[in-house]
Amino acid sequence: MSLTIGIVGLPNVGKSTLFNALTKNDVLAANYPFATIEPNVGVVGLPDERLDKLAAMFGSEKIVPAPVSFVDIAGLVRGASKGQGRGNAFLANIRDATAICQVVRAFSDPNVLHVDGKISPSDDIETINTELLLADLQTVEKALPRLQKEAKLKKERAAVVAAAEAALALLNEGTTLYAGAAKAGIDVALLAELHLLTTKPFLYVFNVDEAELGNADFLDELRALVAPAEAIFMDAKIESELIELPEDEARELLESTGQTEPGLQQLIRVGFNTLGLQTYLTAGPKESRAWTVPVGATAPEAAGVIHSDFQRGFIKAEIVGFDDLMAAGSMAAAKAAGKVRMEGKDYIMKDGDVVEFRFNV
Repeated sequence: MSLTIGIVGLPNVGKSTLFNALTKNDVLAANYPFATIEPNVGVVGLPDERLDKLAAMFGSEKIVPAPVSFVDIAGLVRGASKGQGRGNAFLANIRDATAICQVVRAFSDPNVLHVDGKISPSDDIETINTELLLADLQTVEKALPRLQKEAKLKKERAAVVAAAEAALALLNEGTTLYAGAAKAGIDVALLAELHLLTTKPFLYVFNVDEAELGNADFLDELRALVAPAEAIFMDAKIESELIELPEDEARELLESTGQTEPGLQQLIRVGFNTLGLQTYLTAGPKESRAWTVPVGATAPEAAGVIHSDFQRGFIKAEIVGFDDLMAAGSMAAAKAAGKVRMEGKDYIMKDGDVVEFRFNV
């Protein structure tokens, strides 16, 4: 599995600038390749210093980081749920994303007009959320008659109908399913076939002026707008400059703004944390690679990410923690120190596990 983040926002908020910076990410971190699948989709590697160290230890020919896909979804305007702007195309692209990243304008520039004629982050967030809520309302209202008819023929479909009816009530209250489903007792897994937009976690990127990056009070005000979700603050123009600079100059520019981590890396990190994802590692002469799995995944499930045959024929997994391996200096030394373990089907994977799977098919 991999993380796919759909980048949405009103016109002129800096969304395309952010996306362009993301898809040039290999300039800043040459070891993390990216590939442009189509004009509005970019795939970048999750920055992971552990892979460099594993590659040096195992003499790996190449490094393959965990992929993160970004989809630049253009054309969101008020009324998108009714087909305004790119309307249905916009909504279809979001349905394919794992998480929705709202880029919110919080910068002032008289040369860049705001679609509503004023700078109001709270209003922009409300507009985006309203369009997503309305789209889901339409989807559920359209599907309910069909689901109710199916439930008369198949009793097991009754649970889906009940979940859809509860979802409709929640959406009518103006609450996203991601925010309110658990409290309302709605099992969103029952609604997976409807591909509802508001079941996805929301990430928030505030595009602020460089001067405001160090304004704690201003950032706290913005943070409060989206709590309990985590807010990310960046100046999209600076992010674009960072990727064009040598590493030392980029670090110096970043520090001058009071930041310790590029906003783009923050976005990837927050996305992984929000979705409850982690990575395990494999290493050998051919490659050192990171693989994405949900927190709580078992060893066979992790093996299945590499190939379904690995999960089907899983026997056991040889595992050593990354830190233990680095401390030992080699796999042989780690084994001699008793740090390498053989784990079975019930083992719960940990972030940074270095694994070799044993299987038979």
